[in-house]
Amino acid sequence: MDRIMVYPGGIPLDTDMLATNRNAMVALGYLAQMVLGNNPVVDGLTCAPSVPSSMSITVSAGSLTQMSVVDVAPYGSLPADASTPLVKMGIASGPAQFMLPAPTAPGQSIAYLIEATLQESDSNPVVLPYYNAANPSQPYSGPANSGQPQATRRSQQVQLQLKPGIPAASGSQVVPTTDAGWVPLYTISVSYGQSTIELSSIVPAVGSPAQLWKLPMLRPGFGSGVQSFASSGTFVVPNGVSQVEVELWGGGSGTFASSSGAPSGGGSGGGYAKKRIANLSPGQQIAVGIGAGGGAGAGGGSAPTAGGTSSFGTFVSAVGGSLNYLATNASPQNGATPPGIGVGGDVNLSGSTGQAGSGSQGGMGGAAPMGGTQNSGTTGVNGLFPGGGASGAGTGATGSTPYAGAAGAGGFVVVRW
Repeated sequence: MDRIMVYPGGIPLDTDMLATNRNAMVALGYLAQMVLGNNPVVDGLTCAPSVPSSMSITVSAGSLTQMSVVDVAPYGSLPADASTPLVKMGIASGPAQFMLPAPTAPGQSIAYLIEATLQESDSNPVVLPYYNAANPSQPYSGPANSGQPQATRRSQQVQLQLKPGIPAASGSQVVPTTDAGWVPLYTISVSYGQSTIELSSIVPAVGSPAQLWKLPMLRPGFGSGVQSFASSGTFVVPNGVSQVEVELWGGGSGTFASSSGAPSGGGSGGGYAKKRIANLSPGQQIAVGIGAGGGAGAGGGSAPTAGGTSSFGTFVSAVGGSLNYLATNASPQNGATPPGIGVGGDVNLSGSTGQAGSGSQGGMGGAAPMGGTQNSGTTGVNGLFPGGGASGAGTGATGSTPYAGAAGAGGFVVVRW
């Protein structure tokens, strides 16, 4: 950071003090950019219903860090510098209230948007005393003794704005778009006849740059948030998140029923993948597919099915365990092969193969990575979650009694950020 130098006996200039302030602001801006980056960051500015309950909300004190420039307008005697980018912080030192009128037509609702921006302005005008060099005994009031007040403070504040959408049939109301240069904070939906705003109606806006964690709360790596999927769904990238770590297990395969005199082989386990995915956007929706466990084979000719594939969008997947092409309803003793594999991950592992049936015992079911194998028994036993293959069916004490096969375990997906 630059520092101004003055000397004993020298006359300090107004630019010395102004440059000191500007240099400190620039240094702090670069420090903020190093820690927070170039994108807007909000701390505080929480939104809640006003007390007592009414149709108004209160946004608390807080700050907004946003990319700007050094000075759009001249800063005292220093010239403007509107070409040098700089991260600046605006401060809202007190709360702000907004009224949210309900629609006037029955059956309608309206969506409101609370947005914020950095506002810089010159304030606190004062008529300043001046020194008359031609006649030191005569004080001046204002520049050239004009008596005109001059701004004595350049403030960086948070400007808040309530933007209403267009009333529409309830359920079809649309949140208004964020204005250029502003950042979205909250959306609030209000229905016809509503008399109070409830906390459940206030939702962080998609893309809100709220600072979710303080420095003492942070730990190396991922783990501040986690979401698991045992059935297919959609992962929505949380606000303030741009990268995630995903683990996936494919489904395990099912097993044949045993035949008279031939036990069935065990099912194979699903594959596993682990991947770190960057450059995501808050609010981005990513489809999560969960591979189903393979179905069980039953007596009378019903064949089992292979395990399904688990996926996280198009980024990474884990293939389910498959069936042995040599195994049939009449000759089911072959184990399942090959097992599932991970595809597209930073780590890709295969499951284990099910064992072939032997004697009167069905084969053991294979495991997905970090899962357990399923012990064989007289009847087939379902695979162990996640992604385990089922065990094969035995033939009983006489070696001639057929038993039904079993189902593989379903896949699983874990997302951490």
